[in-house]
Amino acid sequence: MSHIPDRRHPGGQFRQQVGVPPAGNGAAPAPGRDSRPHAVIIGSGFGGLAAAIRLGARGYRVTVLEKLDAPGGRAYVYRQDGFTFDAGPTIITAPFLLEELWQLCGRRLEDDIDLRPVSPFYRIRFDSGETFDYSGDEAAMRAEVGRFAAGDVAGYERFMAASEAIFKIGFEKLGHVPFSHWTDLLRVVPDLFRLGGYRSVYSMVSRYVTDPRLRTVFSFHPLLVGGNPFATTSIYSLIAFLERRWGVHFVMGGTGQLVTGMAALIRAQGNALHCSREVTAITCKDRRATGVRLATGETVDADLVVSNADSAWTYRHLLPTIGRRRWTDRRLARSRYSMGLFVWYFGTRRKYPEVMHHTILLGPRYRGLLDDIFRHQVLAGDFSLYLHRPTATDPSLAPEGCDAFYVLSPVPNAASGIDWSQQAEPYRRALMQRLSETVLPGLEDNLVTSRVTTPDDFASNLLAYRGAAFGLEPIFRQSAWFRPHNRSEELERLYLVGAGTHPGAGVPGVLSSARVLDAVVPDAAALQRHDHEYHE
Repeated sequence: MSHIPDRRHPGGQFRQQVGVPPAGNGAAPAPGRDSRPHAVIIGSGFGGLAAAIRLGARGYRVTVLEKLDAPGGRAYVYRQDGFTFDAGPTIITAPFLLEELWQLCGRRLEDDIDLRPVSPFYRIRFDSGETFDYSGDEAAMRAEVGRFAAGDVAGYERFMAASEAIFKIGFEKLGHVPFSHWTDLLRVVPDLFRLGGYRSVYSMVSRYVTDPRLRTVFSFHPLLVGGNPFATTSIYSLIAFLERRWGVHFVMGGTGQLVTGMAALIRAQGNALHCSREVTAITCKDRRATGVRLATGETVDADLVVSNADSAWTYRHLLPTIGRRRWTDRRLARSRYSMGLFVWYFGTRRKYPEVMHHTILLGPRYRGLLDDIFRHQVLAGDFSLYLHRPTATDPSLAPEGCDAFYVLSPVPNAASGIDWSQQAEPYRRALMQRLSETVLPGLEDNLVTSRVTTPDDFASNLLAYRGAAFGLEPIFRQSAWFRPHNRSEELERLYLVGAGTHPGAGVPGVLSSARVLDAVVPDAAALQRHDHEYHE
């Protein structure tokens, strides 16, 4: 899941861990005498950090510029009253994408990161109180499906076979392939239609299972990447097999340890990561990116620029005057965006050992609630929630005898006009009451620390267009070639990574977006030769 930091949090302890200079006067980093071609990366989310490592391995001098006071973007870390809270991503799948980054630097992931499998992946609690333990154990999953609807076991197995087929096309073949030209899409259209990519995830699941509870269980995954299961292309059904293939993992010490480890790899390559350096414009000449301008007015020259900022923000605010040909303000305004998130972080003075690491608490409505969030953009009186209890796996994230939590509620994005300055506290209290009535009895009496964030924080701190937590909504006509390209359509030498570009949101998606750069960015030596010949 994903979330955003509050700039009031000092972040000093985390900043020291990654070796980033403390906030100062915002001066641009000195270029030094390094003769390698220079790549500037805007933002230090997982996409930006992975891009920096990959470009560093291919001979570039890399400078990462981060607006916040510590790296990570949505993977920021809060430390409060002895508790450690991951601000955003808590589910790690496809760990081979991380292993590749460490291998590029001559190291092994396990040398620096302790990944632990989580089982069950999720406990799904229905409004009735029934629970479904969702795991990677095939026999256990057949038993769980059979416990709810014996007649759906065969259909479930056919669904998983379909998920595997989509995975082999959508993830293994296309997840790291650029869609720079419409012909790239044309080549895969037959496969996408054969696999039913024009259907929604919910529609595809409904072809295989009939029990409405099981249809919910096997269709909720798009919400993890910002999509409505009733509208998201069924290509995202591949997540079910992806999880079975590699499992669901948690990083001991919290997801922020991955940020720490990736930042250390960047430093070891001789490259730089600077925080409290807000980029306000991408500079260009003759429709070629030439560097960036900082909020201080200073500029940093570059041979190429990679934006890990929100893609709509990149085009609308960092390139406001170049006469954009495709991603115009009008097109961006008419595009569809993901939901927003309301996240409440809290710690308790007691432990709740019966609560799993990942729990999904479903409300009384499924389609109706999603309609309220995505279509009507109203704040409903009921909700479905994701509850994260990291201390189920790593007790060190809370003081002894305590538990750390966050509860995440999908809500309309900032285009709804909801006044969170008035709504945040009543909404938090409503979530607290719901949790107290279900899985966390006595919660209010056991609270010891608390903080909340809303879609307004996404908009103001992460510069997410419309406060959308995951950027563009992953519907069919906003996927693959229809998404902002990894190699910008607007400027030469400008590239995009992160949730708002291909292949999409989620940790595997943003890491894969950096992997695409291997296909669209020339090696540093080739770029240097090209520029030398051009200037001659």
